[in-house]
Amino acid sequence: MSKKTVQTIEDIAKLANVSKSTVSRALNDSPLIKEETREQIKAIAKENNFCFKATARSLSLGQSHTIAFITHSYSECFSMEDLFSLEIMGGISTGLTALGYDFLVVHVDPHKTDWAHEYLDSGKVDGFILNTSSRKQYHIKALYEMEAPFIVWGVPEPNYCYPSVTGDNISGGLLATEHLIKIGRQKIAFIGGADYEREVQQRYAGYEKALKNANREVNPLMVTYGDYSLASGNTAMEQLLQQAPDLDAVFVNSDLMAIGAINVIQSKGKRVPEDIAVVGYDDLSIAALNNLPLTTIRQNIPMAGRLLAQNLVQFIKSGVITNVTMPVELVIRKSA
Repeated sequence: MSKKTVQTIEDIAKLANVSKSTVSRALNDSPLIKEETREQIKAIAKENNFCFKATARSLSLGQSHTIAFITHSYSECFSMEDLFSLEIMGGISTGLTALGYDFLVVHVDPHKTDWAHEYLDSGKVDGFILNTSSRKQYHIKALYEMEAPFIVWGVPEPNYCYPSVTGDNISGGLLATEHLIKIGRQKIAFIGGADYEREVQQRYAGYEKALKNANREVNPLMVTYGDYSLASGNTAMEQLLQQAPDLDAVFVNSDLMAIGAINVIQSKGKRVPEDIAVVGYDDLSIAALNNLPLTTIRQNIPMAGRLLAQNLVQFIKSGVITNVTMPVELVIRKSA
């Protein structure tokens, strides 16, 4: 590309092999861009006598005052399967409104990342709140490498530095399992979300720790995984009852999966909690409203949403990275 053709931030982006938004931020000394990248982009701009126009700046430097909530749904539109996303969006919306930001909901294919460039480079949004429950690490890697402003609901990945908000998953697993031990259950099973997700691994660690503290061993036949959906709770419980028909309790990593597990237990002629006690996770609104009110681990979902909004906007404006771990608590109802 000759010097005469370097007329836009897109031209510089091609030369530097970065996104347009990265060029825009670098030319304005944004703290979100690594110093090495900023200097490289500035050198290219200077060499080509590039003049950065205010119109380009407003297009791609975070002037839309809109934040995108990135999620994927279990169906074509939001349904009961997406209650967690719906409830956390309430908190996010409250937090963004207070800061003068608009809120855009984006459904993505969990196997793709092209949505990131589409929304950021066009100036449609200033940043992303990532709430995908599948292939989250894949999305984090893509956003981090394109230097996009983002925050994640979930445990931060150790190899990257970005803002996050998560619940105390180890304590959650510990509290749930300790409660089942306390009420006299001897054979306690575990139903997790996807086993490669760090939140699930930490909840399992809490489960394992509680058993070891009670001088018990983990039985691999009493551990299985789903994907947080109601159907996966059904399938996982069916599997557990085949592998360990004498189990008397189960700790489930989401309220929806727990409700699915209860349905299967009852369909087999067993009683909850008399024969098998069930503890869920999240304390979604449906947990208290279910026909059999659900004992669960409460995460303060509205507060989590507000923190995601506030800490992302802080990151966009100042580059300050915060990693927040929120406390959880046991809520005892009829299922255990």
